[in-house]
Amino acid sequence: MNALGAGRGGAGFVGVLGWPLDTTLSPILHNVAFRQLGLDWVYLRWPVAPPDLEDALRGMRALGASGANVTMPHKATIVEHLDELTGDAEAIGAVNTVQRVGDRMIGHNTDIGGFGEFLVGDAGFHPKGASALVLGAGGAARAVVKALADLEVRNISVAARKTENARAVASLVTEGHPKTEARVVTWDHAHEDVGSNALVVNATPLGMGGEAPLQDAEFNSNQYVVDLIYAPPSTPLLERARAQGASAWGGLGMLIRQAAASFEIWTGRQAPLDAMSAAAIRAIGHLD
Repeated sequence: MNALGAGRGGAGFVGVLGWPLDTTLSPILHNVAFRQLGLDWVYLRWPVAPPDLEDALRGMRALGASGANVTMPHKATIVEHLDELTGDAEAIGAVNTVQRVGDRMIGHNTDIGGFGEFLVGDAGFHPKGASALVLGAGGAARAVVKALADLEVRNISVAARKTENARAVASLVTEGHPKTEARVVTWDHAHEDVGSNALVVNATPLGMGGEAPLQDAEFNSNQYVVDLIYAPPSTPLLERARAQGASAWGGLGMLIRQAAASFEIWTGRQAPLDAMSAAAIRAIGHLD
């Protein structure tokens, strides 16, 4: 059974690969979507430690899984275990969606499109010609930088604790994006760069446990601030940005958008976005 065939009426199962995977809304989003469309599918949690990732993929093949979502810390390391990458996944070297077609495992990245759709369609940000600061150097940061370059943001500044990792993320815009320039700012001085950017994106885990990146930054009413964390729904960064007049958004919108794209890859059916959004909003307040 391949993913496309299953989506045309057969049963299927998918899941999310991550570690430690303490908090995830993905099973709720997708299982609601399967029920809404009457599909005999199920979405499972698969906590997989980094040393066991290759074995987990072998298990998916052996059991006939239709695919998987991929989250921290596997988005980059899973690449070497797949048979093929689609364009966005190959461009940034990060995968968040695996599709099984026959015996082949194909890696996609729906974070890029998901972030862009959220930023423009939900948050109402106008990216063309704007400047942005992105915190982080992992798979999420790579997706955000690629999405912003595709949307013709004029300047992107990247800050990460390891400067060499920030340089690697910034290098994603050196080819194919002539209208975008990227540079690296040091982590310790990133707060000084906030005021010169219309958009600030936190693509790090800082905030999940109450941490506050950019503690000394000053925000203003002309700025948009996005924290990709969705649990808790309001982080210290968002609270401070809102208090200073910025338009501040959590990561739930991007989560729903990328999940809908993954759903469509696996099933070949249009995702019931309204039902997924409603389920996410109901569930978000009950996450630990």
